[in-house]
Amino acid sequence: MFNMNEGFNRTILVDKPSGISSFGVVARVRAQLRDEAGRKVKVGHTGTLDPFATGLLILLSGQNTRKSDEFLKLDKEYEATIFLGAKSSTGDPEGELTKVSDAQPTREEVIKVLKSFEGKLKQRPPIYSAVKVNGQRAYKLARKGEMPEIPEREVMIYELEFLDYQYPLLKIRTKVSSGTYIRTLAEQIGEALGVGGYCLELRRTKIGQYDVEDAMTISLIRQNK
Repeated sequence: MFNMNEGFNRTILVDKPSGISSFGVVARVRAQLRDEAGRKVKVGHTGTLDPFATGLLILLSGQNTRKSDEFLKLDKEYEATIFLGAKSSTGDPEGELTKVSDAQPTREEVIKVLKSFEGKLKQRPPIYSAVKVNGQRAYKLARKGEMPEIPEREVMIYELEFLDYQYPLLKIRTKVSSGTYIRTLAEQIGEALGVGGYCLELRRTKIGQYDVEDAMTISLIRQNK
């Protein structure tokens, strides 16, 4: 599965499928390396993907885990499908959905709105996110019924490309700075169009110079026993 010439200090690219958490992928890789090494091997990720999302995860093992901050700061590229006309309590298909509008924005309106989001942008990370609030993950507080106050942050949308639009589905490709939430971007686009929106599908294709085309699939990693 892995390049044994690297020993157990590795940079591991995984193409995460939908339906498994980033921590679940880490657990599988950790078990695989433990079996190969005959001992525990430290493994960590360099930025999570939501369970519904797919695409590139970069994992580090052994002494390479010390480099995690270098990867966290890298720009990222995504492809996303936005569902227009409704909102989600979590910004994705796993939340409680609420209809907002039957209005159907034109192709021209959509393209104009997308163009307006390129550049610096203020975002408030989702309540259901891994952002820490007073030392606790926001999503853990939200699951307890709490509503943590998460401050806005400034992010950069380098590119926001129109791919396809067949109402209610809008497909985009975007290159963004570290710390950008595509779920939030989908909501902001829906709000700017006046119809609401949430991120139906999400795929991370690049992190810095690392490409999902070079990643291994989850089928190549033995399940944790």
